[in-house]
Amino acid sequence: MVSREKDAAPAGGQAPPDTTKALVDLINAGPDLWITSGHATERDWMIGYTYKNGFWKSSAGNLFGEDTAKATFPVHSPNPKVFLPIGNCLMGNIDGPDAMALAFMHSAGVRQMAGYVLPTWYGYQGWGLLDLFVEQPGRFSLTEAFHANNIMLVQRLGMACPEALKVEHCGPYGEPPEGTKLALSEAGRAAGMKRQDINGLLFDRDNVAFYGDPAWEARMAPGLLSWGQSLTVREDGTATFTAKPLLGAKSWAPVNRNGVQRGGRPAFVWLPKKLDPASVEITAGADRRPVIADDFLMVPLPPAESEEAIEVSFRARWR
Repeated sequence: MVSREKDAAPAGGQAPPDTTKALVDLINAGPDLWITSGHATERDWMIGYTYKNGFWKSSAGNLFGEDTAKATFPVHSPNPKVFLPIGNCLMGNIDGPDAMALAFMHSAGVRQMAGYVLPTWYGYQGWGLLDLFVEQPGRFSLTEAFHANNIMLVQRLGMACPEALKVEHCGPYGEPPEGTKLALSEAGRAAGMKRQDINGLLFDRDNVAFYGDPAWEARMAPGLLSWGQSLTVREDGTATFTAKPLLGAKSWAPVNRNGVQRGGRPAFVWLPKKLDPASVEITAGADRRPVIADDFLMVPLPPAESEEAIEVSFRARWR
């Protein structure tokens, strides 16, 4: 295993063969953020993915660990926290009073969470929360990160296949209703996407649930950022967005690829007030292909290993 204390380098160590109790002890100590992956259902989380280990299970709102010897360890972690089971199947599906999501809220102090309601296989909406919430510390609340990531997903889906935006619901593998034909666009091919990406984006659009009060602000403490960004709006309605690399040639590269569909998210900023999208006139940086809506702006990142900055200016009628 690898662990890291605050202001210290990562340290290696040997994990016990059965980590059930160790993980229960860890969450009972009161962390603020809990992230899981691996096999799961509405009733359990399998700790070992390709090896024998214990489970976490739920019953009537109570969460507990059950090790390989069938010993049980209750979870009691009342401090408010965020739970991101973004690599788990079904953890976001509340199908009755014994659901894992409800047990995490009751036994583990979870105030906000996001999880898949079906077996996950693509991952854009789930793993993207790490790209925005965790790896841009302090920039977005979890609510903002979830919403921004969904906006990015829909924009990418429209680039892959504009007709896919008309699909109101899809099947468990992202397949559209019978008789609906969806083809990959030239823009999608140029971006390196394949036909399966259309289904994957449809699946993630429709099958990730967010639970908790969206007005409750959970935000990472400010930390190391790959780039700095700012938005200024002048009295005449002209706005300028800038993003400057902070880590040299590593600034625009994905921080981590330890999950599917990681990296590649555009720079994103919420606008300070609403504007009329029809009134937008881009005065600088149009070649960056910015997307400007009534309440947000996003710009594709420069190529990895580039050290160039981003600057986009526009005029608009603000509401």
